[in-house]
Amino acid sequence: MRPEALFAPLGRTYERAGALLSLGLERGWRRRLVEMAAPRDGELWLDVATGTGLVARALRDRARCRVVGIDITPGMLTASKGIRNVVARGERLPFSDACFDGLTFTYLFRYVDDPVATLRELARVVRPGGRIAMLEFARPRGPLRLGWWLYTRIGLPLLGSLVSRDWRSVGAFLGPSIDRFYDRYDMARICGDAGITDVRVERLGMGSAVVASGVVA
Repeated sequence: MRPEALFAPLGRTYERAGALLSLGLERGWRRRLVEMAAPRDGELWLDVATGTGLVARALRDRARCRVVGIDITPGMLTASKGIRNVVARGERLPFSDACFDGLTFTYLFRYVDDPVATLRELARVVRPGGRIAMLEFARPRGPLRLGWWLYTRIGLPLLGSLVSRDWRSVGAFLGPSIDRFYDRYDMARICGDAGITDVRVERLGMGSAVVASGVVA
């Protein structure tokens, strides 16, 4: 399913439903993402797949930096003071080379055809030495995998249905999409193949999320 179709109806309910479906864990994941990004006062940052701007606002809360948020779904974008929103795709950014000091993105790789090529495009607009930080869902390892599988196949659709029919569809989509991604890709390898250096990968939420960061060569 293309993200435009999946997320178009969700804008007004996204933050509340996201907290519900993640059992309240996502707030901590975003906080760790921004910590690893480490923006500084006066910098210009790009937040890709910004949605309702949760990470973009967190970047501004951490430092007096300027932030541009992009998303392909206009209905998700929320006006926020000091944040410029642009409708665009992460695979084809409408910005010149090396024009940002840093870049963040969330839940992007599962919706693009070529994660390595997409990450190279994201790195193109970040100055050499600038930092890229990302957040994505993950699959737990070992005995926790079964509980995760049951929650993503049964719990997520049920919780989503408490919000709306659209969120039930999202809940049913997430688990299989995460499996399909990790059957093919490894987060650290994507970063290395895209030319990102000093890569750090942390697993959060008992292995249900991964935060990674690195430096543009």
